[in-house]
Amino acid sequence: MDNLAPREKLQQQGAVALSDDELLAIFLRTGVAGVNVLMLARQMLNQFGSLYRIMTASQQELAEIKGIGAAKLAQLHAIAELGKRFFAAQLAQENVMENPQVTRHYLQSVLAHQERELFMVLFLDNQHRVLRAQQMFAGSINSVEVHPREIVREALKCNAAALILAHNHPSGLAEPSQADREITCKVSQACLLLNIRVLDHLVIGHGEYVSFAERGWL
Repeated sequence: MDNLAPREKLQQQGAVALSDDELLAIFLRTGVAGVNVLMLARQMLNQFGSLYRIMTASQQELAEIKGIGAAKLAQLHAIAELGKRFFAAQLAQENVMENPQVTRHYLQSVLAHQERELFMVLFLDNQHRVLRAQQMFAGSINSVEVHPREIVREALKCNAAALILAHNHPSGLAEPSQADREITCKVSQACLLLNIRVLDHLVIGHGEYVSFAERGWL
């Protein structure tokens, strides 16, 4: 068993050698009375199930954990925002079809923690690089009204050659509904008239996703 403290292990072996609880412990910095920082990190991982769920948890969820006060909340939220900006910067430089994981990670960082349904569109050039990532529509906890005409209008404004659609399911379950499939078809048909391709529609849940392209629905 590795007896090195997380910071010592980081210095000697590099960040890649750290387990999830060790990495989280470094950001938490200190524990609480009777609970050292590594134990606190393990308790959080046990409660939430993954680093991803911790980083996308709401302020109320995190505040329920003993020892997670305002300072630690601020640290965790700052780390989550840093990750989001990292993925956004990476996305701007990638061909999204050659590296779909970058696209998925970015969309998960933006959408997974939202408490109501949001519908986003990535507008792409003819080399499948992102021209703009835009939230187009906001809805309720279980639905969002999407207008294909407005998506087409925005695509024309930025001279997009292709699109990737995305929305979240606040329930956490990413399985698309029949309404999701129908609106995807309507947007695809509207775009096709102007020679704009819809390359994918990603439905984002909590730690899971569904890609229409991967399922052969586009």
